[in-house]
Amino acid sequence: MARYFLELAYRGTSFSGFQSQENAVTIQSELERGLEVLHRAPFSLTGSSRTDAGVHALQNFFHFDRDEPLHPQAIYKLNAILPADIVVKNIYIVGVDSHCRFDALSRSYGYRIYRSKNPFLSDRSYYYPYALDMDRMQEAASILKGYADFTSFSKRNTQVKTFVCQLEESEWIQEGEEWVYRVRSNRFLRGMVRALTSTMLLVGRGKISVREFEVIIEARNCERASFAAPAHGLFLEAVHYPPDLLTNRFSAGED
Repeated sequence: MARYFLELAYRGTSFSGFQSQENAVTIQSELERGLEVLHRAPFSLTGSSRTDAGVHALQNFFHFDRDEPLHPQAIYKLNAILPADIVVKNIYIVGVDSHCRFDALSRSYGYRIYRSKNPFLSDRSYYYPYALDMDRMQEAASILKGYADFTSFSKRNTQVKTFVCQLEESEWIQEGEEWVYRVRSNRFLRGMVRALTSTMLLVGRGKISVREFEVIIEARNCERASFAAPAHGLFLEAVHYPPDLLTNRFSAGED
């Protein structure tokens, strides 16, 4: 028995999220279908980081176990089978006890906005045509690193046992005509990055002050935050693992 980590990227616009759902096309269902077509055997994938419908990923992972060797051209063949919105970037051979979700040290997300109409950004960035005070938004982003409980930025329908997250990075960065809110943490709550972004946009527009933003954090009440930022502006940018985990890359002839 060998365990493999499968690294992929995808444009989430056409999918009903990451994880398999009954009567829905998801990232997982497309990957499992592709592997089953290629190897003529059922595959069961375990995902690293769930993303909601419409959310994109520059990097995400699945792991799976297999007794028989993988097809020697597994990456090339899978990419030929999969829809254009999904690409398999690498496959790694890992220890049998490795877990793509639980072995992750942290994850990085980026939420992208643009303020001048551009049809080439409309499906992967949030059009927000308002004057924004970026200094105040940057101050709000920096303040977040001083907090640990993010109950106010979690959707209600969640079964997590704790709302504590350890933010390692939280800042706004300009990239061309886009502004990107970039955040890295050991874990994220459901809807958290979109809620943080949406609420900071209210700070940028002067709808609330930086101090009022702090009050929302401290209230630990999701009814105080804004969850208006749409899914299509959000990217899972990276999943960070221990440096010695992804060293044995699958290549032709390996099993």
